Amino acid sequence: MAYVNIGDMAKEGELYEGFDEEYDCPILDEDRVIDELEDKMSEGGVIVDYHGCDFFPERWFHIVFVLRTENSFLYDRLESRGYKGKKLQDNIQCEIFQTLYEEAVLSYREEIVHQLPSNTPEDLERNLDQITQWVEQWMKDNN
Repeated sequence: MAYVNIGDMAKEGELYEGFDEEYDCPILDEDRVIDELEDKMSEGGVIVDYHGCDFFPERWFHIVFVLRTENSFLYDRLESRGYKGKKLQDNIQCEIFQTLYEEAVLSYREEIVHQLPSNTPEDLERNLDQITQWVEQWMKDNN
């Protein structure tokens, strides 16, 4: 089993196509990310961590987990990371309108998309347990 954090991978490989001044962050080069991951993903057994999913090929995933956070937790979390202004407001609105969940449901079969709460450290532990159980069951069923 391998874990890939797309943000870290992009930073290490400089997989960017520019810089967004308004959001004060680099713009991911999605095509280069796909090229970089293609061989690893074809081998299977990879957990991909990223805050978007619509550019990843459907064939790569057997299950998709969308982490959801209540706005009271999310605001403080993002503010502590230095988010402010439009970037902070847009991220809050994205959660309110379930943008990432809807993106996942539109990009993949609805039955493989699952929402998990991500508000507290206890949620994190439960999510890890649930994902681990799913992976173990999937490996039993497919090996």
